[in-house]
Amino acid sequence: SRAALDRAETIFGGPRHVDLIGAGPRGQAWPLPFTTAPVLARRGRPTVVLASGDPFWHGAGGSLMADLAPGEWIAHPVPSSFQLACNRLGWRMEDTLCLGLHAAPFARLRPLLHRGSRALVTLRDGQAANALCNWLAANGHPNARVTLLERLGGPQERIRPAPAENPQAPLLAAIEAADPGLPRASGLPDDLFAHDGQITKRPIRALTLSALAPRPGDHLWDLGAGSGSISVEWCLAGGTASAVESRADRLPNIRANAESFGLSHRLAAHSGDHALLMADLPRPDAVFIGGGLSPERVATLWQALPPGTRIVANAVTLETEATLYAAHHSHGGTLLRIDLAQAGTLGRFRDWQAARPVVQWSVTR
Repeated sequence: SRAALDRAETIFGGPRHVDLIGAGPRGQAWPLPFTTAPVLARRGRPTVVLASGDPFWHGAGGSLMADLAPGEWIAHPVPSSFQLACNRLGWRMEDTLCLGLHAAPFARLRPLLHRGSRALVTLRDGQAANALCNWLAANGHPNARVTLLERLGGPQERIRPAPAENPQAPLLAAIEAADPGLPRASGLPDDLFAHDGQITKRPIRALTLSALAPRPGDHLWDLGAGSGSISVEWCLAGGTASAVESRADRLPNIRANAESFGLSHRLAAHSGDHALLMADLPRPDAVFIGGGLSPERVATLWQALPPGTRIVANAVTLETEATLYAAHHSHGGTLLRIDLAQAGTLGRFRDWQAARPVVQWSVTR
């Protein structure tokens, strides 16, 4: 690695790294926002990229590999900050969640933390350390134990509990969760979502997600997304989603829900007519139609979707029920009528208070 530094015409890295090695005029700090374009512009010239520890463990290596051929690069890894932290704390690395949150929201932790889990996260600076403690307390983990690990591997290394005064970067936080996390079953409570009343209610959502059968890596079109609750739970199962809603005033709720669950990087919200947007959306593995049902739209979707796409549609009006009956007659699949009632008060007594029946059609294209 020292020979590579000696030969390099240009040395890229964070300002701290560039200063540490005394790169002088050869040193170039990463641009903000981060991009690999300056490195790629020097293709074919002796160039070095400084990355903390292992460049393929939350480092710049993965970003560069998208544009470089195998013979164009060589890596010189050293122990990463995550490895150093596990060795300082005595944690099994294979049982520890490791996340780079120096440039990502804390909400990425929300689907992952649960009682007994351990996580190591990189932080941007000292202010982020105390902000993390506040976020944990406000998002279901007030009893989490947080330890700060500062400047690991150097003469100014320091390990202490959070919150702490004036933590110094480079900085990691070690989190030991003691509170329950999010349920893993489909059908999260309605009050976890921001909505204006237009939301697929919890029992129907659970049945809908069961029919959609989410798989890690699959992409969903959520047409007539409302609050985006179907998209959120789909993404929690490991997929990605395009949530399409005709009413632009509902997009803030969809985006707020994506942010709240740490899914903004996997859930994209779109406003407009899905028939006009389909050509620009990623190819779906499944489609949920929660609004805007009509015979014409079913026909358009059927023609546009690739074979093997799973389709689920819910109807609550007589007109949209008729559309699903016709679709079932033409294309087959499963037609399900869902009648639910919840116990409520009737004077001094209780009775069953029925919800509107929902007709659900599910089919594979």
